[in-house]
Amino acid sequence: MPTGLPPVILPDPQLALTLWPAALGIALMSFTESIAAGRAFARAGEPNPQPNRELFATGAANLAGALVGAMPAGGGTTQTAVNRLAGARTKLAGLVTALAALVTALFLAPYIAKMPDATLAAIVIVYSVSLIKPREFMDIAKVRRTEFVWALVAAVGVVLLGTLQGIVVAIVVSLVALAHQLADPPVRVLGRKPGTKILRPLTRRHPDDSTIPGLLLLRPEGRIYFANAERAGQKMRALIAETQPKVVVIDMSAVFDFEYTALKMLMQAEKRLREHGVMLWLASLNPGVLAMVRRSPLGETLGHERMFANLDLAIDRFQSAR
Repeated sequence: MPTGLPPVILPDPQLALTLWPAALGIALMSFTESIAAGRAFARAGEPNPQPNRELFATGAANLAGALVGAMPAGGGTTQTAVNRLAGARTKLAGLVTALAALVTALFLAPYIAKMPDATLAAIVIVYSVSLIKPREFMDIAKVRRTEFVWALVAAVGVVLLGTLQGIVVAIVVSLVALAHQLADPPVRVLGRKPGTKILRPLTRRHPDDSTIPGLLLLRPEGRIYFANAERAGQKMRALIAETQPKVVVIDMSAVFDFEYTALKMLMQAEKRLREHGVMLWLASLNPGVLAMVRRSPLGETLGHERMFANLDLAIDRFQSAR
């Protein structure tokens, strides 16, 4: 029997599973543009946008808007540029903009619809051209070429694909570059600055820096874990084979995390070096790394005699034993 009530339409689970990745991607791009716009237009003396607070605010606005059928909320670079050029300074500007948009939609929409697309595009270009700052590209290129490439990728991506897609492309490229850096940690050979006790990486810029015969000082940098431990070990083995030292001191001051996989490889390396008459010492371990090493068989093997608080103590021990 008909009840007179409207039929209940249940959501299609298969459709939901199909659409959620696209919805997640749109939300990510919207948040990315929001925080990028906030940082780009922040002036001196103004608080820097906090990504977590921006994400929470955007999410709360969209949850509230979903209850009344509002369009998804998010920051926009073009709209922010218009507000800035109009002299906006407080949150009241957003309310004024919303009211102006409402009045325009209700009363001026028929007239705006007759405007050529080229005219609307020209308005957007005029307000957005202030965002293009070639001088900043040159400054980035002088400091770090890698980030200059990221900036070019972002600029080209925005021009060819659009603002959101261009930003996402730049993020993906930067993440790939970051993954490459993590997979190939640098290992520096340290030398002493002439006439001082300053230790620094050996480079072509300082050809007069000296090393101590029979002692090799190595400084790995970054997080050493399962994905890059083998690569770091290869670099160290090559340097040891090249210099043929009696003692290898690994300066761990630049290693903020050391996973068990890397620790196990270091234990095996210590054993092989000892069998070939080369002693392995550790110096300048961070508290977390030091605690981990002490709990391991490597800590028992090295003991206090081969672990030092800093490199100077290790060098003094080596020189006094000669």
